[in-house]
Amino acid sequence: MAAGIGNDGRDDLAVLVSDRPCTSAAMYTQSRFAGPSVSYSRRVVQPVGVVVASRNANVATGEQGARDAAELARLAEAATGRAPLLVASTGVIGRHYPMAEIRTRLAAEWPAPGAWADFATAIMTTDTHPKLVRAEVGPATIVGVAKGVGMIEPNLATMLTFFATDAAIAEAELAAIFARVVEVSFNALSIDTDTSTSDTAAIFANGAAGPVELAEFEATLRRLAIELVQQIARDGEGASKLITVEVSGARDRDQARRVAKTVVNSPLVKTMVHGADPNWGRVVMAVGKNSDDHDIDQDRVRVSLCQRPVYPEVPGEAVLAELSRAMQGDSVEIGIDLGIAEGNFTVYGCDLTAGYVHINSSYTT
Repeated sequence: MAAGIGNDGRDDLAVLVSDRPCTSAAMYTQSRFAGPSVSYSRRVVQPVGVVVASRNANVATGEQGARDAAELARLAEAATGRAPLLVASTGVIGRHYPMAEIRTRLAAEWPAPGAWADFATAIMTTDTHPKLVRAEVGPATIVGVAKGVGMIEPNLATMLTFFATDAAIAEAELAAIFARVVEVSFNALSIDTDTSTSDTAAIFANGAAGPVELAEFEATLRRLAIELVQQIARDGEGASKLITVEVSGARDRDQARRVAKTVVNSPLVKTMVHGADPNWGRVVMAVGKNSDDHDIDQDRVRVSLCQRPVYPEVPGEAVLAELSRAMQGDSVEIGIDLGIAEGNFTVYGCDLTAGYVHINSSYTT
């Protein structure tokens, strides 16, 4: 529904609830300025869903913000007859919810259950389109939604993403699976190196379809999560290209992730990709920024752009021209082999454009 939070007439309040008890798992931002919604949700035990307020982060709002987050949960629980609910919020920092308007809207007749696309649309801020995925696992279904286009360099989660499934999975097993999936998907995403104050990732499983094969469930959930990550990266504020950085041959996974993040977060690499300029020197520069990794030896490193070797086999003019044409597409892959051991990690991001500057230079005005 439109609850007056965004004050633009768009739907800005959405609730996801299970019609029966469910197991769940959730992960949140590690920001020291985490919003009251995150603080409230961390204390909720055995939630059956989530209420999402869009276009107002309710962050840096003091004790009043904490009271408002708790009241929003109570209002949504009363309106739906389901409790307890997590609270998630996203948007401008430093503004209070318009609680009088929210109370009025939530006291009115609750709308009929909507489609998943409606939920995905209602939680958007500067997203250009809703982000939604779906797949079958044995007798069960997994549906996932996400929002996020900026302020994304997560630590344990990313902006807002929610999964629902009718598979029967014990809470401990669900939490372990979700943590592993988040690690290689939402925790492998960066748009602009900035960590949100409101990151929330959650999954709810109500068991209505019965048990599933857990390895198959995890593999499917991982695939859907990475699809959402790629949708977020492609829709990054002002973005025109998806960047995928795959690091192999690292000492361990942590080193591979660190190097990959350094590359995908480099403004010079991002602008290189945006301009379809095969300036591979910017990639090796970014790898070299990991100055504490003394086992990275430039004589062992191998780099490729769009699956074409560029270092140490320096490409000629014909190959550079071919690379420039390849980089004009909507996806650019960067491969880095450190030549140390077997560690590997893949991260996702986007290019840096004038559109990003435009959007964020006037975000509140």
